[in-house]
Amino acid sequence: MTILWYLSHNFKEVFMANSIFKKEKQLILVLLTIAVFSSCGLIQKTSRSKLSDGFYTNKKEDSKKKVYIDIAGETIHLYPVLIDSDKLIVDTLSTPEMLPLENPGEKFSSKFIKNGLDIDFITIPIKLRFGTENVPPQLNSSPNGALFMGFRNDSYRLKYITNPLGISERKVAHFGYSVGLFSGIGNTFMSPTNTNNLMLQEYDGIVWVRGMSIIIGMNSFTVGLAVGYDTLLDKNSNIWIYQNRPWIGLGFGLNLN
Repeated sequence: MTILWYLSHNFKEVFMANSIFKKEKQLILVLLTIAVFSSCGLIQKTSRSKLSDGFYTNKKEDSKKKVYIDIAGETIHLYPVLIDSDKLIVDTLSTPEMLPLENPGEKFSSKFIKNGLDIDFITIPIKLRFGTENVPPQLNSSPNGALFMGFRNDSYRLKYITNPLGISERKVAHFGYSVGLFSGIGNTFMSPTNTNNLMLQEYDGIVWVRGMSIIIGMNSFTVGLAVGYDTLLDKNSNIWIYQNRPWIGLGFGLNLN
């Protein structure tokens, strides 16, 4: 929350102050470009782009209800759901609605929504650090790992599209996002440059990494961005020019839940 408050109250100072930040904006565009071209491979594990078994909210034009989806081969079964003592129970006595891969003649369009807690192990391999203390903006890469916890929403639009042969084929489009906080440990290269020449030695310092991240997925395309700051955990923290200063990074992770 500290990062959000800082950015909201210092937006003009961070992005519009002087010509130095023109280079920073260019680096941000570079970072976003890297995110776009690397997203399909790096963050694909967290996208959940395929519809799977579970409880969903089935939202149509004029109705909204809970259903349980069971996928058997190419056929999707929609079971009605009962609520007993705030618990969801699948009504297995009712005949489920069946949505085959091909459905000639019948039109169908619906949205299935699933919300929940998202727990990830993430890493931020690339960080854009803003210029400070006569040091220009930098793209840094260093090992780090953090636990991410947040809210996740997945939305699946299912409909049948008629092909030139007159057969309606099932199509599923996915859009999802996760937003939350992360905290972990990483390292940073310490040198005279990033300590205002107050230290002559060079070493890898241990930092506490934390901040906020958002991961957005659309079908097989996924991109994750993080805003955070690092705290050096040794005696040189008072001379490190990036101590508790915000950065923007590209993140990816492995879903744990």
